[in-house]
Amino acid sequence: MFIRLITMIIAAVLMSMAQTLLGLITMAHFIIMLIAQREPNEQLEEFGTTMGMWMAKATRYQTAASEVKP
Repeated sequence: MFIRLITMIIAAVLMSMAQTLLGLITMAHFIIMLIAQREPNEQLEEFGTTMGMWMAKATRYQTAASEVKP
């Protein structure tokens, strides 16, 4: 049980960092789309998808809906 607590704390810190990173990437991607005439950046799209999947896994672990560590 102690290991789960440590893992949950680490996941919470990483999710907070991910949220900040998501905000920065969102702004950067918007600027890129303005400059590139509305063409999205494929690497940023893929990164966003991957990060979203990780955050979903972390949320499920945090709420005990899953035993799979993020």
